[in-house]
Amino acid sequence: MRFFNTTGPSFPEDHYMLPPGDRLVGAQLDRYIRDKLYWCLHAPRQTGKTTFLLNWQRELSTVNKVAACYVSLERCQGITKTERAMPAICEAIRESAGKLQLPVPAVKTAEPYSMLSAVLTEWAALTDPKPLVVLFDETDVLEGDVLISFLRQLRDGFATRGIGIFPVSIALVGMRDLKDYITVAKGGVPVNPGSPFNIKEDSAVLSNFTKEDIARLFAQRTEETGQEIEIAALEYVWEQSRGQPWIVNSLFKRSTMRVLDEDCYDEVKEKHVREAREQIVLARETHLDSLAYRLKEPGVRYVMETLLSGNIDTNLLGSDAWRLCVDLGLVTIENGNPGISNPMYREVVAREITYSTQYMIAHPEWQWEKADGSLDMDTLLREFQFFWRRNSELWEAKSDYTEAFPHLLLMAFLQRVLNGGGYINREYAAGRGRMDLYIEYKGYRYIIEIKLVHSYETPVEIKAEGLKQIVRYCDQIGSNASAYLVIFDRRTDKPSWETRLKWSTDGGITVVEC
Repeated sequence: MRFFNTTGPSFPEDHYMLPPGDRLVGAQLDRYIRDKLYWCLHAPRQTGKTTFLLNWQRELSTVNKVAACYVSLERCQGITKTERAMPAICEAIRESAGKLQLPVPAVKTAEPYSMLSAVLTEWAALTDPKPLVVLFDETDVLEGDVLISFLRQLRDGFATRGIGIFPVSIALVGMRDLKDYITVAKGGVPVNPGSPFNIKEDSAVLSNFTKEDIARLFAQRTEETGQEIEIAALEYVWEQSRGQPWIVNSLFKRSTMRVLDEDCYDEVKEKHVREAREQIVLARETHLDSLAYRLKEPGVRYVMETLLSGNIDTNLLGSDAWRLCVDLGLVTIENGNPGISNPMYREVVAREITYSTQYMIAHPEWQWEKADGSLDMDTLLREFQFFWRRNSELWEAKSDYTEAFPHLLLMAFLQRVLNGGGYINREYAAGRGRMDLYIEYKGYRYIIEIKLVHSYETPVEIKAEGLKQIVRYCDQIGSNASAYLVIFDRRTDKPSWETRLKWSTDGGITVVEC
């Protein structure tokens, strides 16, 4: 039986999958072979790049009578000396050719700055009369002089490329666009017309699944096993993933195979997918863990803090840090607002940043649940006011996320109470000037909006603005949730704690000032 794959490339005989070539944007595959063109493909990790390459290689080899070979450069990770890297690249070529039963080129020179060019030249001659097509994966692991030498040797053969002479087409595939890692290799100097790879035809990307793709993907399982999925479950998969392929497959995999105690069930329901989501987040699976690791990088931290705090930063979208986060698949622009790409990533970012803080907060001994099972949110937030007064100044001094610190500490406080018993949906984006938390707990719903008062604002202005925003958010949610507006005073000349900590209600909305 086929299954939803989350580790390594997918193949139609083993896994439920859609043709990855259908998601290519900006690529003309037939033309690359016909017109002998070199091109690039970039997309975030685990979106289907390797799956596409391996399946396209098989198609080229069986249908188009092309000597096509997939070559991974992953073994060159961390090798910074050209003298060591070029033999490793050539050996990767030789091994890949052997596995595909293609002619294996010999390494006839020890000169690293011509070794790759010589190997590709001989390889093209050995595959004659078939045209040679090489698909280099993980190209962005190459660094500095190694990358520059690699590209220069490809360019050396480009002018005379042809059947029996040099590869007619080469694809360079990685997480980032080629111009970005050439810039890094050149010490941050922008790419110019004299760059060593000005022979690139296109920079294609691999898009996420659409809502229709997600339904089509699960339909394959329904056809093979008879297991159905309710519309609400499909909607939830789309909502949480925004079509990110790894997330979609992970939610489907866990909700069909691992969620319930019973061995099987006829229909996947929304509750199964919700449980799968929580399992994935708590398991810190490799895909999510690798994204969390990037949060330690200064550039990524700058982007995340801007989004978390909702600040307006006119330099954000033009920054190298933003472009890196786009290439990671971590951020996007939706409805004109820069934000994190999907709710699953928002959850991982928030949990990772607040992880240690959360467990430094003592488990509450006070009663935070009412007799009917609902949260006593009034008591919880009053306790947070007390906690904020006692700990915020000391803890903020140790935080890497100073501007977003209030948001993060409140989330850590809530997560400490709700861990395993409730669900927090987080909405934040640059320029919004707020963060919205939507909490579900045992069938009860709560909305918390977080606002900051800066030195150029007044608490009265921010309160009025926040009340309007939370009313709009409540209308958007369309539920009878209890609503809270939490305001943090971030002015340098803020008043004393006695006058700063306030509690009031306005139009059914509880206003908590810290």
